[in-house]
Amino acid sequence: MSVNSGCIKTTCPYCGVGCGVSVQLDKHAVIGVKGLESHPANFGKLCVKGSALHETLDPGTRLLFPKINGERVSWDSALDKTAKGLQEIINKHGPQSVAFYLSGQLLTEDHYVANKLLKGFIGSSNLDTNSRLCMASAVVGYKRAFGADVVPCSYEDLESCEVLLLIGSNAAWTHPILYQRMQEAKKNRPGMKVVVIDPRVTASCDMADLHLKLKPGSDAFLFNGLQNFIATNGYIDKSFVENHCEGLEESLATSDTCDLNTVVKVCALSIDELLEFYRLFTEHSKVISFYSQGINQSATGSDKCNAIINCHLLTKKLGQPGMGPFSVTGQPNAMGGREVGGLANQLAAHMSYLPEDIDRVGRFWHSNNVASREGYKAVEMFDAIDRGEIKAIWIMATNPAVSLPDSNSIQRILDKCELVIVSDCVEHTDTNAFADILLPACGWGEKDGTVTNSERRISRQRAFMAPVGEARPDWQIISEVAVRMGFGKAFHYENPKDIFVEHARLSGFENNGSRLFDISAFENLSAQEYEDLEPIQWPVNQTNPGGSFRLFEDYRFYTLSKKAQIVPISASLPEHITSAGFPYLLNTGRLRDQWHTMTRTGLAARLALHSKTPFVAINPVLAESMTAKPGELLEIESRNGKILLPLKIDSGLGENEIFVPIHWSNQFSAKAKVSALIDKRVDKYSGQPESKFQAVSVKPKPIGNWVLLLTEQDFVPDFCSYWHKCILSNGYEYLLAIEKHKHFDLSEFLQKLSPDSDLVEFHDSEMADSRALCISRQGNLDAAIFMSDTLCCLPADHWRGLLLGKKVSEISWHLLSGRDINLPAVGNLICSCFEVGEVQIVDAINKGACSVEELGLRLKCGTNCGSCIPELKQLIQTFNMTHDQKVGSGSVSDISN
Repeated sequence: MSVNSGCIKTTCPYCGVGCGVSVQLDKHAVIGVKGLESHPANFGKLCVKGSALHETLDPGTRLLFPKINGERVSWDSALDKTAKGLQEIINKHGPQSVAFYLSGQLLTEDHYVANKLLKGFIGSSNLDTNSRLCMASAVVGYKRAFGADVVPCSYEDLESCEVLLLIGSNAAWTHPILYQRMQEAKKNRPGMKVVVIDPRVTASCDMADLHLKLKPGSDAFLFNGLQNFIATNGYIDKSFVENHCEGLEESLATSDTCDLNTVVKVCALSIDELLEFYRLFTEHSKVISFYSQGINQSATGSDKCNAIINCHLLTKKLGQPGMGPFSVTGQPNAMGGREVGGLANQLAAHMSYLPEDIDRVGRFWHSNNVASREGYKAVEMFDAIDRGEIKAIWIMATNPAVSLPDSNSIQRILDKCELVIVSDCVEHTDTNAFADILLPACGWGEKDGTVTNSERRISRQRAFMAPVGEARPDWQIISEVAVRMGFGKAFHYENPKDIFVEHARLSGFENNGSRLFDISAFENLSAQEYEDLEPIQWPVNQTNPGGSFRLFEDYRFYTLSKKAQIVPISASLPEHITSAGFPYLLNTGRLRDQWHTMTRTGLAARLALHSKTPFVAINPVLAESMTAKPGELLEIESRNGKILLPLKIDSGLGENEIFVPIHWSNQFSAKAKVSALIDKRVDKYSGQPESKFQAVSVKPKPIGNWVLLLTEQDFVPDFCSYWHKCILSNGYEYLLAIEKHKHFDLSEFLQKLSPDSDLVEFHDSEMADSRALCISRQGNLDAAIFMSDTLCCLPADHWRGLLLGKKVSEISWHLLSGRDINLPAVGNLICSCFEVGEVQIVDAINKGACSVEELGLRLKCGTNCGSCIPELKQLIQTFNMTHDQKVGSGSVSDISN
């Protein structure tokens, strides 16, 4: 599909908020994106990642053509090879020797066809998705409590609650549009209380009335203690529990050990803050528990989810406005994938591997070969490849060589796998390097279908540009392989609408209210109705033709007894504790302006400005004990491997805790992939890996020379111990670390990098500094390089990204000194939307802009996506503290001094 001019309504491909996007076109060219005002998820707002979507459409990194063993081939050859390879392995080793590993970034229609092919016709149940890494424990919690994989709340509940709990969620950075809605609600209703429950001090603490900085992994003790407090202080809603719940006595027996003193000790909290939290929960009826990866990514994540849900059930805090347990999704279509069976322990349309479900799905699909048992979950799947049980894997739209734990072993496993097929829109990823067959898939803007967000809202993702190169939609690629394997009659789809209406029919097939997921109202959609489909929350059926805003209002659940289950939880701390050899606890997570492994966000130069480099964040006390300075390299090691990362000071961490973001892969850095450290420990119920509690050691890494390189060329500097790159608007910026006693010839390197350029060099042997410019014959700067044995002697970054391609005149030779007198200092970027730096903000504060609103009026920062507002408030607070101190001492001066 291709549209000439105008606006196309679509959906953002990033987090699970599911924001509506309006794409503006002019003669086929995308000239901008903005939030879709009519979409109920975001009402016109977009975070900085969404606002930069049009900056990520560069075809330069795309996989343009099918490849076999690295060589370009025709589509027919690639599809024939894929079908033949799968069939030969099935014939020799059986259907369970084949696995599919999918992504929460696929559209629902893509998921449906993949699930149907593998589970319905090949007969293998080994289909899982990267949703296993973020949502699987929440799914278990909901299914155990309510009998269905369902989020009962809506976003509006975040705005009408009396108490909002942010549990293991830095929503300010991970779900910024929802965080803005929370902030606006608190502004409009000052009596609303916000409790942040997180071992770290994060940006989300900005609006917290109470921050429980609990011991990492102790959440189950906290909520079992709340359950015990509810019971012992008479807060149980006895009528509701008696009529609509089961399991009370068993659950109280397990929570009885979590009295106040025990919780205080285990969670490392004070009795006052614990009681304040418990009273806020029990003395208000409208409470939302908003939880995310800090809860889910744990070896006991499922139990933690149920410990939270138990407290809502005991007090009847669900089914009504402003209340309920609300697990928020990390990916754009994690929920849509699960609707069609996108986890190894699901069959299709929220049906499982019960005999009656297998029979029902088989009759609907007209197949006698439906998989008959649960398959391997993500980590198990790759272990099965390692053992030789699985011989072929088809990976779609995901990068497990970066995202799965113990990623070094994942690379080894992929290397030994007999057949690795990868469908992707990007040519070079850590995973694609191991592909025998590479299939170019459509990317955002070329794909057409549906996604489901965190509040069960189905939205259309519409195509607005023609596929790049020879890329094809995932559903079409899968269908054509199915045809070649002899299943053509079942995969004769003309367009995604055909798939969606079949999916809708299956959801209602012999349902009769037995399954909560039901979108059968869409089973007869016309092509135009599908094209015009407006965002709507499921279930959407004969009973609820306009969708379902909130669930369980009638307190009828989907367990066998139709009663909610209060699940007994035995609280425990993470098993893998620190030791003398690995004394620090590693936590992982996301950054504000990046996404997953940066295959998309890494293409937008302004998204890198907030945090250009990977890093390890540690407490200032720990940094001082190591005599390590910001930016210098630290070596972080676990029993699985080691990585090198620049140091960042973070006083919000405990003294033995460190934090590393998840985004950097081998495409953007060397030895910065944090998944290489993580053990393959998983939740025994959900199979979700534990990514928050890894014991590690940390020590400084001596470096002989630091090299800052600006170049128009993209390359891999494999000659040095550590490097990372950042995409600029007109080239690349590299930081290289050269080990001590390792020779590095600056002139020789530049001659290889830019052989046709003239070199202008400066060397200061006393200061151990070298600078060089590569100037083209036209007088433009092709490359610039700065080398020093001290990191702080390298040029500041507020101007250096503007140099490439510029004319180097006689008055510009001062660039060799590493500074440009013609450009004002900006400092660390705070507002990515309007590229406003810390120096500018501090200057405005000094000149009287003493509120976020005033800063917005002067500099525009904080007026678009709002992600920078917590940092703006922190700078204002720092100014006020410094001002008060200097007034008290009789001296007032600029805070930037």
